[in-house]
Amino acid sequence: MSAPVIAVIDNGICNLRSVTKALEAVGAAPRVVHTPDEVEASRAVGLVLPGVGALRDCVTSLRASKLDATLRAWIGADRPFLGVCLGMQALFDHSEEGDVKGLGILPGQVVRFQRPPEFKIPHMGWNTVRFTQPASPLAAGLAKDGEAFYFVHSFHCVPADSALVLGECDYGGAFCASVGRGRVFATQFHPEKSQAKGLQIYRNFATLAARG
Repeated sequence: MSAPVIAVIDNGICNLRSVTKALEAVGAAPRVVHTPDEVEASRAVGLVLPGVGALRDCVTSLRASKLDATLRAWIGADRPFLGVCLGMQALFDHSEEGDVKGLGILPGQVVRFQRPPEFKIPHMGWNTVRFTQPASPLAAGLAKDGEAFYFVHSFHCVPADSALVLGECDYGGAFCASVGRGRVFATQFHPEKSQAKGLQIYRNFATLAARG
């Protein structure tokens, strides 16, 4: 079986090397894309949107390249998709970070952590994620009651529909660490920085994408 081609969107504010290396490590064939035409030409069976930094820059870049429309069409067709960090936040309606309008693909808000002083912001480092959709293909091979992943963020997503929540984490209170609906997934944590368990996330996604 040939390696599944996974298109990875370059929006100018992500560490593409870490993501592509992780995909290669699990047997996928990543293709970095910058435009809708490149997504189509790649003949990808999966699409990944990574991102770090400011959400405004991420969303502005997607709109300027017209990849926002590509994302809406791809996700609307329930094709295999994985958003990472800002790639998760960008899917929602609105963010408090700079009062930014998101892509509005998923209903909900992105809000700043409101925590007691002993919980430093940004939330940075390893924390345990509990998977709340036990049958989700993204969680295959992972302990449903808790696996550690690496986070770096000051804002978190609050889905309007609780059924979207795939994973929860606690940092002075529970927050949504991952979402899932059909074959569409996103994580607030960075799988590519999360060693073996993070690679399992990418492996699960590549396996799902390869099924067509």
